[in-house]
Amino acid sequence: MAWETVIGLEVHVQLHTRTKMFCGNRTTFGDPPNSNVCPVCLGLPGALPVPNAEAIRLAVRGALALGCTVHEVSVFARKNYFYPDLPKGYQISQFDRPLATGGSVGFESPERGRMEVGITRLHVEEDAGKLLHDRVPGKTAVDLNRAGIPLAEIVSEPDLRSPAEARAYLTTLRQILVYAGVSECSMEQGSLRVDANLSIRPAGASHLGTKTEVKNMNSFANVERALEAERARQVALVESGGRVEQVTLLFTAATGQVKPTRSKEESHDYRYFPDPDLPPLVLTPDWIAQQRAAIPELPEAKRTRLESAYTLSGKDAQVITAEAGLAHYFEAVVEAGADPKTAANWVMGDVMTSYNETGSFPVAARRLAALIRLVRDGTVSHQAAKRIYGEMARLPEEEPREVAARLGLVQVSDQGALAGWVGEVLLAHPAEVARFRAGETKLMAFFVGQVMKRSKGGADPKGVQPVLQERLGQPV
Repeated sequence: MAWETVIGLEVHVQLHTRTKMFCGNRTTFGDPPNSNVCPVCLGLPGALPVPNAEAIRLAVRGALALGCTVHEVSVFARKNYFYPDLPKGYQISQFDRPLATGGSVGFESPERGRMEVGITRLHVEEDAGKLLHDRVPGKTAVDLNRAGIPLAEIVSEPDLRSPAEARAYLTTLRQILVYAGVSECSMEQGSLRVDANLSIRPAGASHLGTKTEVKNMNSFANVERALEAERARQVALVESGGRVEQVTLLFTAATGQVKPTRSKEESHDYRYFPDPDLPPLVLTPDWIAQQRAAIPELPEAKRTRLESAYTLSGKDAQVITAEAGLAHYFEAVVEAGADPKTAANWVMGDVMTSYNETGSFPVAARRLAALIRLVRDGTVSHQAAKRIYGEMARLPEEEPREVAARLGLVQVSDQGALAGWVGEVLLAHPAEVARFRAGETKLMAFFVGQVMKRSKGGADPKGVQPVLQERLGQPV
C-alpha cells in the first residue's frame, strides 16, 4: 500500500532579549550553572512575574513577519506539569487566547515546488531549565539558568508531506525570523528547538492518522533524518498488523533511530487556566502598526530586489540572501564601487568561507571593493587577488594595493619586460615552437603558462598573449 506522510512542526524560538521573560536575570548562553536565577525563576513563594516588554515586541514582530493576525488581547496561562527542571510546577504560557494566529510560510518544496504552510498560532511562554546527565557521575543535575527565558512557540498546520519539506520549511522560517531581528535561531545554543509531529495515512485518504511527536533534534539535517526514521517505523508497524500509539520519541543522532519515552500528553493533561498573577496582555492597534512598519526587508523581498536591481541570477540571489549578514555585506561592496556580478562571486566564494569559519567579515566591504578594482584594472590577477584577500583578512589595517606591492603580486604590463620573458620561454622550448608554427595552435596556453611561471606570476596575462602571437608569427 502507498502511504502519505503528514507532518506538523512546533518550533520554539528564543527571543533575542538581554533578560528573561518575567524577571531581570540575564539570558547569556554559557554562564556557570544556576548563576542567572532569582526568586521568580526559582518559583519561590511570593515572587511575582512581570512581563518583559521587549520580548512582547519581538514576538509581535515575528508574528507580523509570518503574516499572522496579532490579537489586541491575549492571556497568559499556567501549563501544569511536574518535572525536575520546572521549579514552579507549571510553565507560564498561552493557551486558548494566544498572541497571534493565522499566517503562512512560503518556500520551495523539493518535491512539490512552490508551496505555503499555514501557521496555526504563535504564542509567548517561558522556557524550562535544563537537566544535565554528564556532570555528576550516576546522577542528574539541574541548571535553571534557562528557566524563564522568553520563547515564541510557532505551530504549523499539518501541511508538510515529507521530511525534506520539513527541512525546507525550517530553513525558510529561520531566515525570516533572523531577518526580522526576532532571534539568533541557533540550534547549537538551543535558541531554536523543533518538536515534530508525524502520522501516516493511505494515499488519497482525508482523515489523519495517529501522530507521534519526535524531540531531541539538534540540526535541520537531523530533523529530516529523525522524521525519515519515524516514517519508516510507522509504515513497518502498520504493515505488520500493528497500531501506532500516540507517544513522544527521542531521536539519537549516532544511531539514526527514534525511541519512545512516554505517552503523548493532550492539552487537558496540562490543566490550563489563566495565570492569576498576570492580567490579560492588551496591545493597541497603533502600537501593532508601529511594529509592522519597523519590520525590515524580509528574505523573499530581498531576493527579488537583488535579482532586479543587480541582474543576479535567482540561484546567486538565493545563496547571498541565505544569511542576512551576507546580503548586507554584498550590497555594501557594490555600493563601494564593485561590479555586482564580481562582488557576488567573491561573496559566494572567499567571503562566505571566512564568514562560515568566523561568523564575521574580516575584510571590510570598502577594502574588498578596492581589491576587485585592482583585478578589473589589470593591476593584479584574480589568482593573486585571492592571496591578497587572505593577507587583508589577517592585517585589517593594510590596503590591497599595499599588500600586492609587499608580496610582489603587482602585474607587469611593460612591453619590454613581457618581451624578455617571452623570448626566454621560446628559446627554452624550440620543439613546441616548431609544433605551434606547424599548426598546433592549442600550444598557446602552454606558452602563456610558461611565461607566467617564469615571471613568478608577475606578468599581465592579457599582455602576454599578443607578444607571443607576434613572436610566433601568428596575427594578433
